[in-house]
Amino acid sequence: VGFAPLTSRGAHSFRAVTVPELTQQMFDPKNMMAASDFRNGRYLTCSAIFRGKVSMKEVEDQMRNVQNKNSSYFVEWIPNNVQTALCSIPPRGLKMSSTFVGNSTSIQELFKRVGDQFTA
Repeated sequence: VGFAPLTSRGAHSFRAVTVPELTQQMFDPKNMMAASDFRNGRYLTCSAIFRGKVSMKEVEDQMRNVQNKNSSYFVEWIPNNVQTALCSIPPRGLKMSSTFVGNSTSIQELFKRVGDQFTA
């Protein structure tokens, strides 16, 4: 799970974000809510939810670009494995945001770390 933009409350008013920037940020390991790096695995499926005044065409173009540039991080045997959604009402205090939910094989890193803490 990732979210963009991840900034302090005070910084929101000084920064205008764009769809390409939100897309890049939501795939950034620093914006993920779990300590696993997607570059060490592959996405089986994922969903990107954008909120605010956003063009659906621009969202789909950006998501297609991400998939094309990072095709090695997406499994090829599940067609249409990226879903996008749009809600025109922005979150309070922001003009636009994006939330990312992904099912990646890289989560095994996190489970391995937790499991190692309980083995002798």
